[in-house]
Amino acid sequence: MIPAVALVTLALLLLFLGPVVLKRIAWLESSPRIGIGAWQALSASAVLSVVLGSAALAVPSSAWSLNLVDLLGACAMAFRHRYSTPAGVVLGSAAAAIALGLFARLLYCAARGLIESSRLRRSHVLGLRLIAHHRRDLGALVIDHPAAAAYCLPGRGSQVVLTSAAIEALDGGQLAAVMAHERAHLRGHHHLVLAAARALDRAFPRVPLFREARTAITRLVEMVADDDAASTNGRLTVATALVRLGEHGMTPAAALGAAEVSAVRRVRRLVSDPSPLGRSRTVLALVSTALLLVVPLLVALVSSPMMGSMQYCPSDSVSHVACQSR
Repeated sequence: MIPAVALVTLALLLLFLGPVVLKRIAWLESSPRIGIGAWQALSASAVLSVVLGSAALAVPSSAWSLNLVDLLGACAMAFRHRYSTPAGVVLGSAAAAIALGLFARLLYCAARGLIESSRLRRSHVLGLRLIAHHRRDLGALVIDHPAAAAYCLPGRGSQVVLTSAAIEALDGGQLAAVMAHERAHLRGHHHLVLAAARALDRAFPRVPLFREARTAITRLVEMVADDDAASTNGRLTVATALVRLGEHGMTPAAALGAAEVSAVRRVRRLVSDPSPLGRSRTVLALVSTALLLVVPLLVALVSSPMMGSMQYCPSDSVSHVACQSR
């Protein structure tokens, strides 16, 4: 019971207090890749805490032994003791149902999101075949449209799409920066990162952590692409391109656009040119992020009976009496 209570308490802290703390950490936007990892680790740690807590109620802990026969016997005794009463059966069955239900719900929402996105992309690609023409000099599809827009369609047969208004609104350097931004999305498979965040938010829509994680990761993914584009085209060039596209932004569903997410915040970040974390702070941030994933396992181990603290008693009467007399 102690491991389950400890893990559920940890899960509540991660789900409700975790996003409050993480939103106040200033370096997340200085190193958006690490920021994405931090939000992903926090979300995964919360889910793992709930699953391990439910498993701790469904599967009782028992004494460890290097002897396989003794270990299996101890496990069997622990199960008999846990499920020997109606209350134990109800509690254990409910915990197992919760763990399996959470896992099934998450898989369902993830699969549903990927299928829907794939369907929308296929439908959009079919439409592009009718109205778009390929520009070899840009390596992109171009649509005649009065609104300036640039976006990419990830997945199989990935494409970068520009409108004719975007080409007219941007000069050569800005257009190259926008293309670099979109290609960074495709190269980094950012649609899969966003799909995982959306799946958690869709599976558990009332949980603050997953809602905040989806918003933050969506913004940080765009910042990663901004940094990649700025590395070859300059930060001010990328910022200017975002401003011009943001005036008449247009991005269809299932696509990633250059000027759709927190454009003002991203422009300010590009103009201010945030200082890098540095090696020591980067290592500290990576270690802290990794610890988020390990914390549920550590809590489960520390709160469980220590090795050897529970003694296995054989079933024969003589040994059983001797064990009880210790």
